[in-house]
Amino acid sequence: MQYAPRSFLKNWRLRLSALLFTIAVLIMFGASSEPVWAARIAGATAPTQQPLTEVRVHLGNPANELKFEPSQLTFEAGKRYKLFLDNPSAQKHYFTAKDFADSIWTQKVEAGSVEVKGAIDELELKAGAGAEWIFVAMKPGDYALHCSIPGHAEAGMTGSLTIR
Repeated sequence: MQYAPRSFLKNWRLRLSALLFTIAVLIMFGASSEPVWAARIAGATAPTQQPLTEVRVHLGNPANELKFEPSQLTFEAGKRYKLFLDNPSAQKHYFTAKDFADSIWTQKVEAGSVEVKGAIDELELKAGAGAEWIFVAMKPGDYALHCSIPGHAEAGMTGSLTIR
């Protein structure tokens, strides 16, 4: 009867230990594309399972004034939001807030029958259009908002977004 050399047995045990550790980590933290690992470590609810706080923002108004209504929004870090954006004016507008977008985790944006996922920092809303942006506020700070159509920000279509 032949026995395997000791080095083979050692390597086999090491490989099995590494495999079992990897499986345990994947089970504990989830093999998901969502950033739920931090919530699981803290024992909190996963971001996609949190209740939504709904906020509505108008890009312009029926009188075609160049402004956001409201122009100042405040969000709490760690909370999930559904931002309803609509454009009741006769011209298109942009909701542009790159630094804000970098400080949140976007679950999705829905417009009509299209759902967009991933990094988003600007939304264009044509006249009469609407969109929903679902996100979790992550990094506290003050962030600028503007419409990037030439002349709109200069005419007052600006705002601020705050995460506390």
